[in-house]
Amino acid sequence: MYLAWHRDPSSVHKSWDVYFRAASAGASPGQAYCSPPAPGSPLPLSPLPSASTGPHNKIIEDHLAVQSLIRAYQIRGHHIAQLDPLGILDADLCYTVPCDLITSSDRLGFYGLGEADLDKVFRLPTTTFIGGGESALPLREIVKRLEAAYCQHIGVEFMFINDLEQCQWIRQKFETPGVMQLSNEERRTLLARLVRSTQFEEFLAKKFASEKRFGVEGCESLIPALKTLVDTSSAMGIDSIIMGMPHRGRLNVLANVIRKELEQIFCQFESKLEAADEGSGDVKYHLGMYHERINRVTNRDITLSLVANPSHLEAVDPVVQGKTKAEQFYRGDTEGKRVMSILMHGDAAFAGQGIVYETFHLSDLPSYTTHGTIHVVVNNQIGFTTDPRSSRSSPYCTDVARVVNAPIFHVNADDPEAVVYVCRVAAEWRNCFHKDVVVDLVSYRKNGHNEVDEPMFTQPLMYKQIKQQVPVLRRYAEQLVASGVVTTQEFEEEVSKYDKICEEAYVRSKDNKILHIKHWLDSPWPGFFTLDGKPKTMVCPPTGVEEDILRHIGVQASSLSQEDFVIHGGLKRILRARMDMVESRTVDWALAEYLAMGSLLGEGTHVRLSGQDVERGTFSHRHHVLHDQNVDKRILVPMNHLWPNQAPYTVCNSSLSEYGVLGFELGFAMANPNALVLWEAQFGDFHNTAQAIIDQFICCGQAKWVRQNGIVLLLPHGMEGMGPEHSSARPERFLQMCNDDPDSVPNVTEELATRQLHDCNWIVVNCSTPANYFHALRRQILLPFRKPVRHTERHRDRDTET
Repeated sequence: MYLAWHRDPSSVHKSWDVYFRAASAGASPGQAYCSPPAPGSPLPLSPLPSASTGPHNKIIEDHLAVQSLIRAYQIRGHHIAQLDPLGILDADLCYTVPCDLITSSDRLGFYGLGEADLDKVFRLPTTTFIGGGESALPLREIVKRLEAAYCQHIGVEFMFINDLEQCQWIRQKFETPGVMQLSNEERRTLLARLVRSTQFEEFLAKKFASEKRFGVEGCESLIPALKTLVDTSSAMGIDSIIMGMPHRGRLNVLANVIRKELEQIFCQFESKLEAADEGSGDVKYHLGMYHERINRVTNRDITLSLVANPSHLEAVDPVVQGKTKAEQFYRGDTEGKRVMSILMHGDAAFAGQGIVYETFHLSDLPSYTTHGTIHVVVNNQIGFTTDPRSSRSSPYCTDVARVVNAPIFHVNADDPEAVVYVCRVAAEWRNCFHKDVVVDLVSYRKNGHNEVDEPMFTQPLMYKQIKQQVPVLRRYAEQLVASGVVTTQEFEEEVSKYDKICEEAYVRSKDNKILHIKHWLDSPWPGFFTLDGKPKTMVCPPTGVEEDILRHIGVQASSLSQEDFVIHGGLKRILRARMDMVESRTVDWALAEYLAMGSLLGEGTHVRLSGQDVERGTFSHRHHVLHDQNVDKRILVPMNHLWPNQAPYTVCNSSLSEYGVLGFELGFAMANPNALVLWEAQFGDFHNTAQAIIDQFICCGQAKWVRQNGIVLLLPHGMEGMGPEHSSARPERFLQMCNDDPDSVPNVTEELATRQLHDCNWIVVNCSTPANYFHALRRQILLPFRKPVRHTERHRDRDTET
């Protein structure tokens, strides 16, 4: 508004015209304001004189103005931070400079201050740490320190957080003088990591010039960034990190963060190698990895897992979160102090893919929270060929993270020391508050979308600048040599050492005759398969259960363990009907499900049922969670009270999401084969909202990544007059995606039935009786392998359990 007034005073309301005239004449903000005149009186053109004006009042107003100035930098300093390594773009799409930031001395007039005030000493408020040990500073020094904290190569967005403790924590991390300085030892480590990141890409470019690899050139600081996150988290007690990322930089992360053997990576470039595993396999920049090693910085054991994913950007996000939640659950890590997740994103996908929003909204739900995820955005300021202005409406690509009040740290990726510091703070934030945090690595993409793509067609000016850009490794090495931290010889030796490592691994890769996809398994199940990854047997034990056990479960399902628990009258009738079925030895669909789950819990198998409204059930049939009618929020889950030493039962209503929640449950099922994990759609027809998870992970995950999964999809529906979106779970689609070979007839042996299930990619179930449903659920755990199951649920019929 001030800028509009400056161009044309008549373009703003008269009251603002009066205010801006007074402020421009030197009046303080308080003096410039003029209260409205009485009705019929003319509006004055200058502020009314104040009876309280005087030296004392001026001092107070100046101190208040300085507090407003400090707050302005904390809120909006990131808008003028020097984030673009190329120096040609703003990281945000708001091109106006906030008028309350002092980019030149004439801007002081906004606060009623002038150049004469620059050397005046002002007392600092309690909401800033720029003073260090000092409680007052000259205005000139205040502005200088605020610019150093918020307007250099780091931009911090955090003032939307409505928690004073968290805001103060962030202020202290970035405002304290000298806090961002690295030691010389840390600088040498950083240089060595930059060498590995850069030379790995150069080696691949030299050996496989015509291959697509989606290198990280232009954002080589990603590797030191991730290494810093791992080191800092390990020092704080984390011993398992699950990662998800897109294709960009994936091979480099596998080599230099996960520490996958280089020869195995180089083998993926050999198209002539014969595959040793069944299935189609996948391109090298989609593969995952699981690796246990010692962190050399902390000397602590750590497990790193990179989850395999398809080309569908961001689809892996909820899968990673589900796997993380599962590991936390099985290890009793209720606060996320030992297991955590890191998600990497591209800038265009982070802003454009709705699954990002769905995943964020799982972050603080009781049955889905992973107690904080660190998000790293490789922001190369372009999406394939699309400019940011055409790919998002928000100022930053990271604005979606604000929905959960996650602090966002923007950093110029060509300043590796700033990158390392920001990542250290991000890891500390996650450890301290167990909430999400975002690191936005503002960088560029040296090549096109891939190494054989021509970017000059669509971004000619950007790529002219990129061709002139000095690589970050060279610039940083020159900086350290100039400051005496390393010598030129030491730097060259570091480069030669890593080049030799790559060359030796390349020679060893030539000895490989067979390509083993199983070496890239992201979620191994120790002891479940034989050493060569095969089922230990092809015999499925009987799925039946002793009648006494079933009767015990049925009685518990029909009664209350707490006498003072008051349930709804309608629910009393449902429980009485259950008891009648138990007494008459008959079951309906809901009781069959209860008996199957309860029997598995008694055998030590964890059961997790998730989805929209699953606690009650879409058709009001399940009622696994009972609500006291007189005490708010008092609930009872009878299935958790069947036996003293049973496995825990988790039943949880989800957010109104199919894509995100099914991905989450798929990830949960990845962690442990000895658990029954079920996702139920509110109505079966709604599964198509999660089609990417079904098509790209569940249907073909084993073929692409040698990764089995036992997720169960429950798709309830019925012909009840609710329209075409509620009456079909589309079984034909699942049948079409079965890979069962119609021309192959297995040998007729005792293993025939089990072998048929093993050889197919998933099991499509259409149970005709509750008894079928009971046995199908139990078989899912008793099989010697794991296959996804898709079941078309019914809930209205009654049949006899046999």
